[in-house]
Amino acid sequence: MAQLHVSLPPELQRYVDGRVSAEGFVDPAAYLRDLVERDQGLYQADVRRLQALIDEGIASGIIDREPEDVLRDIVTEIADPHG
Repeated sequence: MAQLHVSLPPELQRYVDGRVSAEGFVDPAAYLRDLVERDQGLYQADVRRLQALIDEGIASGIIDREPEDVLRDIVTEIADPHG
């Protein structure tokens, strides 16, 4: 396994230590691995969602809306995916 050495300012180190303790992680490295894995999952979900939107757009053919309106709708949906 590769190693990564990270320097944190004291306030972030205290935060990490608190999260490790509160969430029951073995050590800060386990906490950071969990953060990276969750971020990776979110990123992959975003990529899949964007690809689905692209595929939907390609499959929908020509529309009579202005491109700016379509982009505005997409940006709004990305900013608030739940509503």
